[in-house]
Amino acid sequence: MSDLILPRSGILCVVSGPSGSGKTTLCRRFSETDSSAVYAISATTRLPREGEVDGVDYFFLVRESFEARIDRGEFLEYAEVHGNFYGTLKSEVLGHLAAGRDVLLDLDVQGAAHVRRVADPVMREALVDIFILLPEGAELVKRLRSRGTETEEQLALRLRNAQEESRHWAEYTYAFVSADRETDFATFRAILTGERCRSRRLRKDPGETIFAGV
Repeated sequence: MSDLILPRSGILCVVSGPSGSGKTTLCRRFSETDSSAVYAISATTRLPREGEVDGVDYFFLVRESFEARIDRGEFLEYAEVHGNFYGTLKSEVLGHLAAGRDVLLDLDVQGAAHVRRVADPVMREALVDIFILLPEGAELVKRLRSRGTETEEQLALRLRNAQEESRHWAEYTYAFVSADRETDFATFRAILTGERCRSRRLRKDPGETIFAGV
């Protein structure tokens, strides 16, 4: 008996959630443990933080270079946040989708909304969006304090931002409340496994008869 693996189109998976929801960790972990998925690195004009590496954490661009790429239409989505540009280069997405690889994007609600408005039918067909909610109360505050680098004023701002972002959860196809790392990863993986099995993603002749397991 042999298994038949059908070729399929790639998934464009947009993951959003407030700071502390673990969205970046989930995207990176999935891409590192699944050869059919890649984590798309964003570009930004902000300066690197200590320990960050160009081409690994972000593509760090000077403002003039970022704006030139905007003019050339090289971004799938971009936004200016607190005086710095952030965006996803099309070159980080299109080739992978065509090759049947899933592309994971860690975006805020503004970036996710921009991707939903993309006119490209390939992008629209590939899109799957997931929102990760934070638990309320003490656990929320604990997660927002986890980096240990913000002042109380900055923590209060992050809390307000988390609450504001979380109002958008119903705009996404999938949403779940973060529990712990292993539970979140299992939920995330289950969503993508199900999406990979959608018949519309399979690449075969509609009139072709396929026998699996023969």
